[in-house]
Amino acid sequence: MDAPDLLDDFYLHQLDWSCNNHLAVSLHDALYIWNAADGSIVELFSKSSQNEEAGNDDYISSVSWIKEGNILAVGDSQGAIQLWDVTNSKLMRCMRGHTDRIATLDWNEHILASGSRSGAVHLHDVRVAEHHVGTLAAHTQEVCGMQWSPDRGRLLATGGNDNQVMVWDGRSAGSPIHTLSAHQAAVKAISWCPWQPKTLASGGGTNDREIRFWNSVTGTCINSVDTGSQVCGILWNEEYKEIVTGHGFSHNQLTVWKYPAMTKVADLKGHTSRVLLLMKSPDGTTVASAAGDETIRLWNIWPHNDKKIEQRKKSKEPVSLFSQQRGIR
Repeated sequence: MDAPDLLDDFYLHQLDWSCNNHLAVSLHDALYIWNAADGSIVELFSKSSQNEEAGNDDYISSVSWIKEGNILAVGDSQGAIQLWDVTNSKLMRCMRGHTDRIATLDWNEHILASGSRSGAVHLHDVRVAEHHVGTLAAHTQEVCGMQWSPDRGRLLATGGNDNQVMVWDGRSAGSPIHTLSAHQAAVKAISWCPWQPKTLASGGGTNDREIRFWNSVTGTCINSVDTGSQVCGILWNEEYKEIVTGHGFSHNQLTVWKYPAMTKVADLKGHTSRVLLLMKSPDGTTVASAAGDETIRLWNIWPHNDKKIEQRKKSKEPVSLFSQQRGIR
C-alpha cells in the first residue's frame, strides 16, 4: 500500500493494528483507518483541519489502540494525546502534560503510558478527569520503545535514545527495577514473549544492531544475536515459536528467526528504504511493515496450517517448510 507523507523517522510509531482488524496509519498530520476485512479506507481526522493555525511542523507522532479495539490514542508533536471513538468518528478528550512530542504509546487496560522526547514516561488513567497519575523519570533522552508485559501489565519495559532499556513496576511510579545498559544505540524495538512473560526482547539501532533477550526477574541478558543491521521492531509468534525483526540500515528487510535457537528462517525483502515499524494482524498470520520508502507491505508469515505446524514441531529441520509460503500478500 502506498503511504505518502509517512514520516521517515526512526523513533515514531505511526502504525497500530486493532483486535477488530483495523489498521491505524498516520501520514504526517492526517490519521487514516484501513479496514483489513473489506479494504476500505477512511480519514479519521487531520490536524490541519482541526486547527487552521497549525503549522507544517505539527504532526502525528504515535498511535495505539486500546485492547478492546474501539478507542484509539493519538500522540502528536506538541506533546498532546487525543482519544478517539473510532466507530463514531468522535474525539472524546485531549490529554496534555508532556513538554515535547510523544513517540510511543501503550495501553494496560485503562492506564495509557506515553513516552516523550523529553525522556519522561507519563501514566494516564483515562477514566478520571485528572488523568496524569504517574511519571517515570529515568531516561535522559527520547523514549522511543515501550510495552506492558503480557501478565496483566505487571511490568512496563521502555527503551530510549540514551541506549537504555528500563523495566518498571507497573503498579508504582518509582525508580526502575532494572536498568539494562548493554545496547550501544537507541532502543526502539521492545517486545515481551507472550508464552514466557518473564522474557523481554530488545533491539538496538545502527551502532548496535543486536537483539538481546533478558530475564526480567534478574535483569540478566540470556542471549544476544548480531543481526548486522539496525533493529526497529520485534514481533513474536507463539504457534511457530518464532520472531520476526524489522531492519533499517543497511539491509532494509524483515528477518524471521526460530526461537530460542535464533537460527534464521527467511529474509523478506522488498522495501527500498529502512523499515520503521512492524505490526501484527489480530489473527497472528500477517505482519505489516512500514518503511521510509512510503509504503506499507503485508507479509503472510505465519499461516494457520495445523498439519504443517505439527510437522515442523516434530521436524529436526524446522526451516525447510517456509520456502514457498512466505511473501507479500
